[in-house]
Amino acid sequence: MGVNLSPMGLFVQKYGGTSVGSIERIEAVADKVATFRSEGHDMVVVLSAMSGETNRLIELAHKIQEHPDPREMDVLVSTGEQVTIALLTMALKKRGYDACSYTGGQVRILTDNAHNKARIQSIDVERMRKDLDTGRVVVVAGFQGVDDQGNITTLGRGGSDTTGVALAAALKADECQIYTDVDGVYTTDPRVVDSARRLDRITFEEMLEMASLGSKVLQIRAVEFAGKYGVPLRVLSTFEEGPGTLITLDEELEEMEKPVVSGIAFNRDEAKLTIRGVPDQPGVACKILAPVGEANIEVDVIVQNISAVDGTTDFTFTVHRNDLSKAKGVLDRVSNELGAREVVTDDRIAKVSIVGVGMRSHAGVATTMFKALGEDNINIQMITTSEIKTSVIIDERYLELAVRTLHSAFNLSEATGV
Repeated sequence: MGVNLSPMGLFVQKYGGTSVGSIERIEAVADKVATFRSEGHDMVVVLSAMSGETNRLIELAHKIQEHPDPREMDVLVSTGEQVTIALLTMALKKRGYDACSYTGGQVRILTDNAHNKARIQSIDVERMRKDLDTGRVVVVAGFQGVDDQGNITTLGRGGSDTTGVALAAALKADECQIYTDVDGVYTTDPRVVDSARRLDRITFEEMLEMASLGSKVLQIRAVEFAGKYGVPLRVLSTFEEGPGTLITLDEELEEMEKPVVSGIAFNRDEAKLTIRGVPDQPGVACKILAPVGEANIEVDVIVQNISAVDGTTDFTFTVHRNDLSKAKGVLDRVSNELGAREVVTDDRIAKVSIVGVGMRSHAGVATTMFKALGEDNINIQMITTSEIKTSVIIDERYLELAVRTLHSAFNLSEATGV
């Protein structure tokens, strides 16, 4: 099957929407699950709705209500997964394997009552354990649960990943395998860098950074959950055989195997706002950012310049591009209140980041990054760092050049990196 598994393991497998997007693909998933079961493994399978189905249901809701009732929206969109779990269970039974499908409520995935974005509080594994003890394949609807009143809840976009990881944690599974349309986590987007390389392993910390910085392979909440409970997580392709990428704890990687930089992440959805001529006095940053936060706008990179001779400063920060207009309205009001000179915006920027746990113990990594970008005449507008990442804001038109330049500078096409 492309993955070396221990004998008689317990595995939770999650298949995304493209993996179950047609009857033919559901049959193919049944073949894959049947092979694992025939090898003696206990199997729990978590499914998304067919690709496009959740969007179709959301569109139907909006044809009825401009702002659909959150509870009824959860009742509606949770039906997509019921279709796939029932069909896969039928396909497994057709192949002679005992299987049973369950909604999130039936296996008692208990959540809070925040409809459309619920969080898992507990999982009752007794029913699943009894099924597994009899050799039955347990097929569970992803993306959903119930609150303590029995109302159906959903976990938000990408929530099936979280369901899979949560079930693996509750059942103490040997591994949670996320099957998708890519064959693992890459050093960067292969559509930008032809020589991008699939990583055999990456740490939870690195994967969290990659996910938050723009990599769309896994949902951030799922990675956080796996890291918190120490669930070995593997990303694999549904459509081609291979070992995928194992996401694991930092201490499980040998020090000699740790590359300085594991990957290059990037995000095009950035916008920059600068409020110029702000009085340089204690508390001014709070006076600027508090109203932005109150407007539910998430701020990313922040830079405050040194004070000018007239006692004023410039304050710059970035937001998601979709929030630019809203943030500009807030800043215009703040600017008037503070007596600032002007507010200027730029929606043609991008963020490029290098990520790697090896950066903790290696000096000069940022210097290599800045030198490489400078040699290609790519100007850095803003910089932010953490223990295992360095991010820069640049002009969007240089984004792909910057990614290719950094991928080459850190030798990421080679297995060892630098």
